[in-house]
Amino acid sequence: QVQLVESGGGLVQAGDSLRLSCAASGRTFSSYGMGWFRQAPGKERVLVAVISRTVLNTYYADSVKGRFTISRDNAKNTVYLQMNNLKPGDTGSYYCAASLSSLTLPTLRTSFDFWGQGTQVTVSS
Repeated sequence: QVQLVESGGGLVQAGDSLRLSCAASGRTFSSYGMGWFRQAPGKERVLVAVISRTVLNTYYADSVKGRFTISRDNAKNTVYLQMNNLKPGDTGSYYCAASLSSLTLPTLRTSFDFWGQGTQVTVSS
């Protein structure tokens, strides 16, 4: 079992940057693939980015490629999402998730076993 706590959200203007952090409890953080999901009001929760256990592999949704960077520090039990050049379409609640899947880069929401409570990101135009 792992507990996840997100931080770093806020209200920003288009073009600004934010860095989200997700702190994980437990001693087996490096055993989990980690992902960030976004849920806009009235819409489904969708994958934004994933990073493998070993840090060597990453995946990004097309909408954020070139603007967002996912990273992790296994020594600190923390995963990050650096978000640059934010757009109003990036607005939503951002959730950190941990996956025990054997896949290097799980991308299905159902592949993630543990979830944080979310942090709100609002981008004004």
